[in-house]
Amino acid sequence: MSWLAPGLLLVGLLLSLPLTATMVGLGRRLRALDSSGAAGHQKRLRAVPNIGGVAIVMAFVLPLSGGLLVAAGALPISPEDVWKGSGAFSDRLRQGQSFGWTLAAAATWLLVAGAVDDRRAMGPGLKLLLQTLPAVAVTWLGGVRPDLGVAGPAGAALSIAVGTLWIVLLVNAMNFLDNMDGLAGGVGAIAALLFMVSAMMASQWFVAGLFGLLAGALLGFLCFNFLPRGGARIFMGDGGSQPLGLLLAVLAMRCVFTDPSDPHYALGTRWYGALAPVVVLSLPLYDLLATSAVRLRQGRSPFVGDQQHLSHRLVQRGFSRRGAVLFIWALAAVVGVGGVSLGSLAPWQAALVGVQTLLALAVLAAAEGLFRA
Repeated sequence: MSWLAPGLLLVGLLLSLPLTATMVGLGRRLRALDSSGAAGHQKRLRAVPNIGGVAIVMAFVLPLSGGLLVAAGALPISPEDVWKGSGAFSDRLRQGQSFGWTLAAAATWLLVAGAVDDRRAMGPGLKLLLQTLPAVAVTWLGGVRPDLGVAGPAGAALSIAVGTLWIVLLVNAMNFLDNMDGLAGGVGAIAALLFMVSAMMASQWFVAGLFGLLAGALLGFLCFNFLPRGGARIFMGDGGSQPLGLLLAVLAMRCVFTDPSDPHYALGTRWYGALAPVVVLSLPLYDLLATSAVRLRQGRSPFVGDQQHLSHRLVQRGFSRRGAVLFIWALAAVVGVGGVSLGSLAPWQAALVGVQTLLALAVLAAAEGLFRA
């Protein structure tokens, strides 16, 4: 099954390329162009379509839905107990179907909500509600949530709350990060590739395949969003950045980064291995928290957009726009690699990874002038 993730990466790429090209033309014909956003939002408007999220989500959801339909057809003829010691094959297939349809529905919900917001800006309260609903659906109804080791109804409620908060944080982090050509798509692709490698190391082929599919969809989009030297031909918009955050958050929770019950588990047995997604996605989380802190310090709402994100501040410090994006890509990759096998490290080694991550973010904060803003 080692071919599944690279194969689905190629599928996502080959679907995303024509879908994104179609959205470029369709966006121009429909005048679905970059918009000013909510009242008070400060941004540099460009006559570029902002419906690229449709291509990203379709390149992910269409193959996923096709695979789920094939699996549904295979259920009546699937042999029992194919995987010895791990339950009936048909039960695993049904669980995968339930998760897949929930994930596809949640991503589609945020695609539609984000696309509406791109055309007619919503207030922050309504936007947060529309982000929270699919997060609750995934964690409560879909059962995808962190295991916090607390038993009983109280433990389940706490797990749902933490999982919902994680999803909403990532949805907003990727939404915040989508402020410069190639930034959110590139950081998202790097994270998806790192998670894909982690899942492959642990033989979690289904999750690895979905990460590969997402990475391929993003790489195809970047061919139109970052590669053109004259500037992006299309933006992902809220209809792309919000589903992207949800997909990264949910798939990261579905991936098992540590297993104390298996001394030979490829990703390790240490409890802190569960923090791997936080390390891999530390750059988007940093931008969310730092930008919000700057706005609050200036007496402004953190929910009203401006040109004070990490990338903008790097440009103000002398980076070119493409240089700032490439710098953030590189830092996301360097920091993220430390989280891939966190659970396999000795405590002192894991502590060094944590210190490395915090120092990298602190140096970044100093370099971009955060402490002087």
